[in-house]
Amino acid sequence: MHLELRAAIEDDLPILYRNQADPGASAMAAFPSRDWDAFVAHEAKIGADDTMLSRTIVVDGEVAGGIGSWQAEDERDVGYWIGREFWGRGIATAALHAFLEIETTRPVYAHVAAHNVGSRRVLEKCGFTVLREQHVDDVDELVVVLA
Repeated sequence: MHLELRAAIEDDLPILYRNQADPGASAMAAFPSRDWDAFVAHEAKIGADDTMLSRTIVVDGEVAGGIGSWQAEDERDVGYWIGREFWGRGIATAALHAFLEIETTRPVYAHVAAHNVGSRRVLEKCGFTVLREQHVDDVDELVVVLA
């Protein structure tokens, strides 16, 4: 597997949109999908935010998903979204490992739905540990940290 993290290009948007619009993936992440206009507006906001670090995950020449970090109140957060057809192949783990070489802020945090065992395992493999459990907007989530 050849994995690359690169700046997003306009041609990535339909694929990244499709990934986040997948109802099963949205349920797994406990994060609502955006419609096309809201998605494009959010991507434009990301591109204009100097504190945001965002990359497209490319595997063997195919866009597999996206990964990024941002400032959220008093913590630096990281998140990723992988297309369902790429699940279970170690791509999220490899992408997060590579991304953490670019995003060097520590501590860095992630929020993961408690029922999302796959994503929790990715974070654990990358050295994150559970800081606390919390209930936000009807979702039980874990806040994990990499110190």
